Amino acid sequence: MRRLIVGAVLMALVLVLGTAVRVWQVARIDDDTHADAILVLGAAQYDGTPSSVFQARLGQAYRLFSRGVAPLVITVGGKRPGDAYTEAAAGKIYLADQGIPADRLLAVETGSDTLESINAVATSMRTRDLSSVVLVSDPWHSMRTRTMARDAGLRAWTAPTRTGPSVYTRESQFHGIARETAALLWYKLTHFPADFKYTAEQ
Repeated sequence: MRRLIVGAVLMALVLVLGTAVRVWQVARIDDDTHADAILVLGAAQYDGTPSSVFQARLGQAYRLFSRGVAPLVITVGGKRPGDAYTEAAAGKIYLADQGIPADRLLAVETGSDTLESINAVATSMRTRDLSSVVLVSDPWHSMRTRTMARDAGLRAWTAPTRTGPSVYTRESQFHGIARETAALLWYKLTHFPADFKYTAEQ
């Protein structure tokens, strides 16, 4: 019995550590291969003004669009009770103010967690005969968003932001890897979301 318990604990540790390594590895990938669209995962916004986390993601999407990585930028995310704007709308307005033409922006105003957002975008893209997407979020969020997007039938790769609160300190990086390791394991086991909607986004 003792050997079984020790074996189970060791297997669990290997699984957790292996997942954490994959989260870290994918966080380091910056793939700007041409795609049908650039998808910016939503984050907190305040009366239409994106939070610092959201602005970092939107800035990365703007740079990718400017380099010709994709002809369309998609913003996604719903709103909380009492909000005047959705995350998607706030992101779209911000990018339009930066100079991206309105016909090159699409706001998918649905999603209270990553999985719901990804599925909503996948449905919207399929109706437009689009199938490939570059995902923009925080580095540690990349592995889970890529996994969900591919599960939703999209050809997806990642080009995360390298600025913002999520990457400022070693503490925030460690916290992000730990959180995403747990969230990814939960998703793989259950195919349910595990979004505690990012304390860094508030």
